[in-house]
Amino acid sequence: MSVLFPIMHFGIGMFRSSPYGWTSQYLFGFFFTYGVYLPFWALWFAHLGVDASDIGLLLGLGLGVRCVANVVLTPRIHNVEHLIPALRWFTLACLIACVIYIFCGGSLWALAAVTVLFNLAAGPIIPLSDALANFYAKGKHLDYGRTRLWGSIAFIAGSTIVGILAAKYGASVIPWVAIAGLVVALLFSMRTPAIVPIETEHHDQPRPALIDIVKNNSVMRFLIIVALLQGSHAAYYSFSAIYWKEVGYSEAIIGYLWSFSVVAEVCVFAFSQRLFAKWSVGMMFRLAAVGVLLRWGVTATMTELPALVMAQALHGVTFAAAHLAAIRYIQHAKSNQMVALQALYNALPLGAFMAIMTALSGWLYGLWGANLFWLMAVMGIPVLLMKIESKPHSNDQPTELEQPMSVN
Repeated sequence: MSVLFPIMHFGIGMFRSSPYGWTSQYLFGFFFTYGVYLPFWALWFAHLGVDASDIGLLLGLGLGVRCVANVVLTPRIHNVEHLIPALRWFTLACLIACVIYIFCGGSLWALAAVTVLFNLAAGPIIPLSDALANFYAKGKHLDYGRTRLWGSIAFIAGSTIVGILAAKYGASVIPWVAIAGLVVALLFSMRTPAIVPIETEHHDQPRPALIDIVKNNSVMRFLIIVALLQGSHAAYYSFSAIYWKEVGYSEAIIGYLWSFSVVAEVCVFAFSQRLFAKWSVGMMFRLAAVGVLLRWGVTATMTELPALVMAQALHGVTFAAAHLAAIRYIQHAKSNQMVALQALYNALPLGAFMAIMTALSGWLYGLWGANLFWLMAVMGIPVLLMKIESKPHSNDQPTELEQPMSVN
């Protein structure tokens, strides 16, 4: 499948697009904003006068709210027919909340209130867009890795552009750049894909209870592994910009460092079929664990730019390989359980656990400084010792697709 910029798929018509075109273009708009939010929201809060511990609490609150949203809201949208309308409404709500952010000033309570509103809307967007991409991928309408890479490219664009603009005009421009990305995402979402998602398999089955899915031992191990791997990024997401600013790097250089990490991520997504075709899910998770040990160890001990570039290159391993392994695991679920698993993935490892680690990072950064990254590094060690099945329900008969994905 072509990986040319998805704007080329407008040939179908301004208001219709291929599944690949619709999904990749929407991801481009949303992840542009995410490329502003993750690396620079803490810097914007600092610009408003919020201290480091309160920044950690605000960012942790946002992750906690995303966890609640993904437990309460996301699983209710388990029919694929509802995915696109839901994405439209959540994107509009994000846009409104982001505009309100600008008028909060430095009031901690106002920032906390809008943080809740923003993350209630933003929380379900990633699992729902991933569920949509998974649905189209299972139908052979797109390649997940090559579709998801456009979100990563947008992340690069967002973090790079906001870094340059913040260096030139100050941190006050940060929320305005985020708003621009949400406007683009909303406009892209208003089109209709040429193949509208309609589920026929298990269409009449009720929504599965999350607690029943979590009781599966394989699922529980899966959630613990991804919590450790993705949770190891908490200090990076929240305080790397502040740390690098303290050691003398400009906002523009910080933006370039973040962008380079996502370049590595894009490369892994683009060549995922070739790189991991014969890898088991467990092997991919172990690779990510080794990357965690190396990346955060380097970040904790070195501030020279070449060393930081090398550490950032490992994002293709610590994040992208781990995420692809998680998505591959979720793709093996039954159709009516995919959104529920996607919700759990985003609610617990990427939501609740990340919220705890982010809040903890805010406190520990004030005490330890860069040594905080050693805590992130050791989180890879348990993953090296754990095993995981290649699919959520080990009692199901393996399909032809699942056979090559045998357990470790």
